[in-house]
Amino acid sequence: MSLKSNNFALYILMFNMFIAMSGIGLIIPIMPEYLGTFGVAGQVLGFLVAIFSLAQFIFAPIAGDLSDKHGPKNLIIVGLIIFGLSQLVFGLSDELWMLFVARFFTGLGAAFLVPPMMAFVANITTFEERGRGMGLLGASMSLGFMIGPAIGGFLSKISLEFPFYFATAAALLAAVISFFALPNPPPRAQSETQKKKKRENLFQQLKRSASTPYFVMFIVMFVFSFGLANFQSTISLYVDQKYGYTPSQIAVIITIGGFVGVIAQTFFINPLFKRFGEMRVILVNLIFAAFGMIGILFVDSFSMILFVSMIFFTATSLLRPAVNTLVSKLAGDEQGFAAGMITAYMSLGNMIGPALAGIMFDINITYPYIMGTFLLLVCFVIAFYWSKRSTELLSELE
Repeated sequence: MSLKSNNFALYILMFNMFIAMSGIGLIIPIMPEYLGTFGVAGQVLGFLVAIFSLAQFIFAPIAGDLSDKHGPKNLIIVGLIIFGLSQLVFGLSDELWMLFVARFFTGLGAAFLVPPMMAFVANITTFEERGRGMGLLGASMSLGFMIGPAIGGFLSKISLEFPFYFATAAALLAAVISFFALPNPPPRAQSETQKKKKRENLFQQLKRSASTPYFVMFIVMFVFSFGLANFQSTISLYVDQKYGYTPSQIAVIITIGGFVGVIAQTFFINPLFKRFGEMRVILVNLIFAAFGMIGILFVDSFSMILFVSMIFFTATSLLRPAVNTLVSKLAGDEQGFAAGMITAYMSLGNMIGPALAGIMFDINITYPYIMGTFLLLVCFVIAFYWSKRSTELLSELE
């Protein structure tokens, strides 16, 4: 494809990612009241978050494998349709079990979106421009998740169910646009050995991921996703219990932190990659994320809590495209497999992070941040010792 068509395809992918993430985010402010109509509350909400991540964990590697074999376009369209219809079912549900089924299929739809879109970006960008593509895709992800809650809160004034109908319409519109406007790059050429290889199940793929030269990056993805989910799931409880912050103050902390991350991903990530390389960006931002995680315990004014939160959210927003780009460069003709496994490890962190953080928070409100900081620093040490190996691998590919 030409450079012009590549850019157009990237914009379509960014739009799709924005639609998917805003569809996930728009339900956040209305879930407590919506679940209240079923006579349930926080515990069920936690399980609904977990079942979404579980579906992603199970199906993301499958989606990545199918993307390698058949190309990403059709998978993206199928993912958008499943995602949209599951949101409709969620809004129409009148039994609690239907909410869990719908949310599981929302996670399945997301699993069929994220890895193929990452593989698509790898297919349409050069080795040197890979970081820019991954950064823009990550920015659209962050922007959607940041704006989604505001959209949901506004639309809920019409009715509690209306945000789900809106998410359905947006996802199906994106599917139609993708069908007609998105090119379909052929799957990368595979060796005879790869063609004969039987499709692996999830556990076989996890085992194979441990033998890849970029396995350390999967660990990094798991740890910082764990830390991000840990922070996001407890920060509202922490500032509420310790300082009595209002929902609007909590929203400001999360929204501004997310907005700064979007700016960094859009305008600074590619220059940083070109000047310092992905590995240095990863190492520096693991330190900044750890600083932000533990720093929240040592500040007490709203402005300083906002500042420390911005550091944490910016660091994690730069980590995701850095890991994605480095893995994509090292993955060769297994872009779908690599993207699927990244999403699987991310989903695993998103599942375990909030659950463990909630348990630790009930023991002592500082424990989730101490635990998260410790894991980020251990991850930094592992990545630091692996960084020399990553430089050797990249020099062989260039």
